[in-house]
Amino acid sequence: MLKILKAIANDIGGKVRRYGKVLNVSGQINEVTLAESCLELDGKKAVGVDGVTKEAYVKGLDTNISKLSEKLRADSYNPNPSRRVMIDKPGSSKKRPLGISCFEDKIVEKTVATLLSAIYETKFLDCSYGFRPGRNCHQAIRRVNELIMSKKVSYVVEADIRAFFDTLDHEILIKFLEHDIADKKHIRLIRRFLKAGIMEEGKYIEKEEGSPQGSVISLVLANVYLHYVLDQWFERVVKKHCRGEAYLVRYADDYVTMFQYEEDARKFYEVLPKRLGKFWLSLAEEKTRTLEFGRFASENRKKRGLGKPETFDFLGFTFYCGKSYQTGRYKVGLKTSRKKTREKLKKLGEWVKIGINQSLRGYYQYFGVSGNFQSLSTLADKIKRIVFYYRCKRSQMKKLTWEKFGEILRNCY
Repeated sequence: MLKILKAIANDIGGKVRRYGKVLNVSGQINEVTLAESCLELDGKKAVGVDGVTKEAYVKGLDTNISKLSEKLRADSYNPNPSRRVMIDKPGSSKKRPLGISCFEDKIVEKTVATLLSAIYETKFLDCSYGFRPGRNCHQAIRRVNELIMSKKVSYVVEADIRAFFDTLDHEILIKFLEHDIADKKHIRLIRRFLKAGIMEEGKYIEKEEGSPQGSVISLVLANVYLHYVLDQWFERVVKKHCRGEAYLVRYADDYVTMFQYEEDARKFYEVLPKRLGKFWLSLAEEKTRTLEFGRFASENRKKRGLGKPETFDFLGFTFYCGKSYQTGRYKVGLKTSRKKTREKLKKLGEWVKIGINQSLRGYYQYFGVSGNFQSLSTLADKIKRIVFYYRCKRSQMKKLTWEKFGEILRNCY
């Protein structure tokens, strides 16, 4: 968090604790805080619809920030539509949209996001780990591991919200924000970001729902939305209706819930779609299920004549029931999910293709004379085997076979 913004944010956080609502947030956005946000932004990121880079913007930094600050004070600032690009979706042949804001809009987004983060850090629950100061995905993974290992967890509900960033409702989000922020000018600014729309292949598309993935402010707004839709509901309602222990761990829109008793897990599984539906969200049913998992899952399933406990995925890892090599006691095992492994192998194939082609282009141009095909072919094969050898020396690639490596190369051409 930026030094100057951090001091302001701490002051805002204190006011939230004392008064319940924040009265003046927009007044904290000025030339100093905007300049700090500008200098903190990565200048190597893709540019928005106006094509302005950080390098170009900072050449006239004082003038640009002064004009931007004046527009914000006069309440006449309107963000540009974000540039939408489609990128590969890990583990799938589908694409997912990414919104790229203009650089000046990123400055305002970063400042607003920092202030919002300070406001809601006093409200967010411990079960939330995504895009919060001092928290990360590895902590969320460790927390799931700890809960299963140390608490009375025997069932897991693995769930996925369908296209969350594309479907969150603007008006519902605004009501959540108004519950905590009394500054109407600041609420109008956030509404303008939500309504800015997108540009795709030169065409403007108006947006009545959703918040662009890739936007700095979207991450904080997503946390606010799910804080009220999921976190508080689980803590205040779901737990009270459970006969046994129940736990939730969430990282942005990825989450996993754990229960002591099957009936509690089943009830949660049944009411979850209704709860999300109230806020115009829906479950990806193909990725949502209840499974038996925990210290006693193996024994209980064995008594019922069933196989090994099923596994579940969370934040790129597959969780499975295993045993310690030293003691033979139960432990939660972790391994890279198949989806992430396939994604990495695909990228490896692309890297091999680009790397080998670049290395050999000049060589082939010189030695590629009539009658020398066999020598060039032998060289190419040896280079592939060298690459294969060194990739296999890495621990995560030990199970890569020559046949699989060849398949990856063929798919790249």
